[in-house]
Amino acid sequence: MQTHSDRHLTREIRPSGRIFVTTRLFHYLAGLEGTKRILWCYLCWYLAITFQYFDPAPALWVSSLGIAGLIGFALNLAASQKGQKSERWIVFRLYLFPFCVSSYSALIKGKGFFLLFPPDWKPLIIASAACLGFVALSSGCRLLSRRPPAIGGNPA
Repeated sequence: MQTHSDRHLTREIRPSGRIFVTTRLFHYLAGLEGTKRILWCYLCWYLAITFQYFDPAPALWVSSLGIAGLIGFALNLAASQKGQKSERWIVFRLYLFPFCVSSYSALIKGKGFFLLFPPDWKPLIIASAACLGFVALSSGCRLLSRRPPAIGGNPA
């Protein structure tokens, strides 16, 4: 990529539009380690179940936001280290987890779930497929990113 100086600052000139977003997403997925894949699978499962058992009652979502605020604040206090600035993504996750847990438990209450598994096959298969689909996508990106260049191609 080309660079240029602007007031003594050097910045990259990035390709614009979909190509940049797609390339960045591809590299992000290709570089995911196991622990991050698990976290993304949790989110896939949560979204799949939430869409199938959605309850529009404002009280459910407001109380989940309140719990997320209280617990997220406590988690951030516990995880913070003196003299170090917390990363935004980590702070966001420490609020997101309690929100997802509280809203998930409210959504599935009284619906016959066993732990976090729905009683019916259809939602179970959809949520499982969401997780497996994500793992397959990130694994495919990883495999494609490790392929040797085509014959006659310019090796990177």
